[in-house]
Amino acid sequence: MTGRVIAVGGHESDGAAALTGVLGPEVVRVAGGRELVREVRSARAGGERVCVVPMTLGRDPSLVADTARTLLALDASERAGTVLAEPFATTAHLVGWLRTLATRVPDDRALLVTAPSGDPFSDADLFRTARLVRQYGRHRTVEVALLGGDPGLAEGVRRCRALGAPRVVVLPAAWAVPEPTGVPHTEYGGPLLSGSAAAGVLASRVSEAQDRYERSGDDGVARALAADHDHGHAHSHGPDGHDHDHGHSHSHGHSHSHSHGHSHGDSHDPGPDPGGDHHHRTPSHAPRSGAEPPVRHQGAAPDLVPSHRSPR
Repeated sequence: MTGRVIAVGGHESDGAAALTGVLGPEVVRVAGGRELVREVRSARAGGERVCVVPMTLGRDPSLVADTARTLLALDASERAGTVLAEPFATTAHLVGWLRTLATRVPDDRALLVTAPSGDPFSDADLFRTARLVRQYGRHRTVEVALLGGDPGLAEGVRRCRALGAPRVVVLPAAWAVPEPTGVPHTEYGGPLLSGSAAAGVLASRVSEAQDRYERSGDDGVARALAADHDHGHAHSHGPDGHDHDHGHSHSHGHSHSHSHGHSHGDSHDPGPDPGGDHHHRTPSHAPRSGAEPPVRHQGAAPDLVPSHRSPR
């Protein structure tokens, strides 16, 4: 990789602090905002190309949009040669990586999918992720713990024990999940990714972003600005409320509410291969049965939906 790679962290990585030890020393780690602007300006002043990677694992689309808005504040000379990569991962990857960790855990253990608390919608998405891990795994008990939120780690362990599990294995669903030392009946099932696997994913994100910029001049910023468009309250305003368009082309002859929650992807069969040649699958949140068809995302990197092969 040429130029400077800047990894931007949010609540999943404690403002990028938890990325230390995961990413190599050649990768600059920042919390966004002024730190990001300072690093980009420093690199561009020295003539370096810059690639910025939002280090979300799929639960923080606001990090992607905020990063794009920060880059818009740069002047033309600073933005020239600066590209914004696709997010490090989607929830499809996260589910796959968690499922891979779960295959190493004995069947009689409970799984406690754990991450730092974010906003209510990010927290709700963690419950959705845990449900998919349980649905396509072999463990009867899969619960959620939110560090700094509710249910917390102690409550999550208590629930697992109350359901009859002799031991509880913490599966980290974020970068900032420490080992649960001193918590009775609890083991650590991480890390989520090895350093080499994380480096492989990051390199793919950077390469794809630089290739896109060289081919078409697309720096990735415009697309990223809309990353958190569906991240928030549903459109319904109660039983006698009204519907908002928000830019969507809904044309119905009757009145009902539209719910647009997260648009993160799930894969029914993701696994641990961060460098494989696969495509994202992203279903809607509507109830459904059976397998969901693959949906190809505009501009998404097509190389990193995990499979059941070991990470390279």
